[in-house]
This record gives sequence, structure tokens and C-alpha cells, in this order.
Amino acid sequence: MPLYEVVLKVTHDCPFCNISKKLPMLKMFLWCNDEYDVVEIISGTPEEYSTARNELAKFGKIVRETSDSQQVHIVIKTCQCNVENSVGQNIDAFNLLHVSPVVYEQGWEYYRIVAFRHRDLKGFLQRLEDRGFVFDVLRKAPFDGFIASSLALTADALFSDLTEKQMDALMTAYSHGYYRLPRKADVQTIASQRRLPRTTFQEHLKKAENKLIVSLIPYIQLFKQTPEEKRKSLSIK
Repeated sequence: MPLYEVVLKVTHDCPFCNISKKLPMLKMFLWCNDEYDVVEIISGTPEEYSTARNELAKFGKIVRETSDSQQVHIVIKTCQCNVENSVGQNIDAFNLLHVSPVVYEQGWEYYRIVAFRHRDLKGFLQRLEDRGFVFDVLRKAPFDGFIASSLALTADALFSDLTEKQMDALMTAYSHGYYRLPRKADVQTIASQRRLPRTTFQEHLKKAENKLIVSLIPYIQLFKQTPEEKRKSLSIK
């Protein structure tokens, strides 16, 4: 039996989806580890982010937030995966594999799912219909080996070799706009604001970057073997 990759969009009454309906110019990406939700918010104005942040705080304690001082904000809040009749619960009920993140845009939630048996996928879609979800299947295709290989990319594979100081350096540089084009701050400025010697901060940052590149190269090489038309189809939007 072949595996199937499915991408669908769903709209229904739920906190995240309702924020997306209220702020249609906002885009959100959601990851969850069953304890915390990590929400990346791309907003056009500070007012949009402020409204979204206040809405998020209504249904989960915010434990941390960062920003690049421009459009991207990251909020970490207590998990809400156990909300009754959530899409995530229905995915789990049919032994489907959800590939994070969930994308929220213009009142829609976008999910990428791996189905191991066609009958499980059929049952899941039927349940969504029976329970009043409005949805549209954007893509349904058997795996050809390329997408399946990409699922091997894990957080452990990427980050397990990083030290705490190296991770802190990466996150600090990102929050100060170091990785934006054009850059919003240089190493000297960031180090001064953090009251660190420039050489120390730069060493941690460079070592972290080098480790990430070394970890990513095998996956880049694998993806590079994928035909160009296939690469384009991997994008949800």
C-alpha cells in the first residue's frame, strides 16, 4: 500500500482560526510539543501583532516572546492541543501523521498529513464533513521517495551538537535583525547591547552557524536531487 501526502485547508470555530479571520493580513505558523505552542507571527503593523498577541493570551499563558523589531514575532505559550474536536485530535484519531507546522492565513488553517492507509484518510475527511468543518483538499499524491526522505529531518539532527551559548547567540542575532537583508545590526552592536565581548559573541555565533550548515548539507544535497517541478509542489502556499 502506498503512502499518501495530503495538504488541506480547513476553516472552523477555533481560537487560532478566529484570529486569522479577524486579522486576514496576518500569517501564523504553529508548532507544538504537547506542552507548549510555538507561534511565529508575520504581521504588517505593530497594531496587528498587538491584537494577535492579546488574543493568544486569552487561551494560553504566554511564557516567552521575541521579535526581530520588524514583522516576525515568536510567541511561546501553554499548549491547547487538547481542545475538544480540534483538527489535531481528529488527525490523531485516524493514525495519520501530521507534519508541522500548521499555517494560518486569511481565516484558513493549512495542514500537511501523511496517510499510511487510504481508509484512514477517507475516515478522517468524512469525520470533518460530519462535524461541520469546511475544508478543501489541495493536494493528494502518493509518495515518490523524495518527500518521505525529507521527513527524516529532525530537531535532534540539527541542534543536538549546539551548546547553550551557541543557541543563545543564534537567537540573539536573529532577534536583533542580524539575518535580515539588509542587516539591522552588526556583531559589535549586538555584543555591546548584551554586554559581551565582541570576539566571544562572534565565536559562539560562527561555531553555531558552522554546525548548522554541516548538519543541513546532507538534506540540501538530497533535496537538490528532487526535480524542480517537485520542489515547487512541496510548498503549501
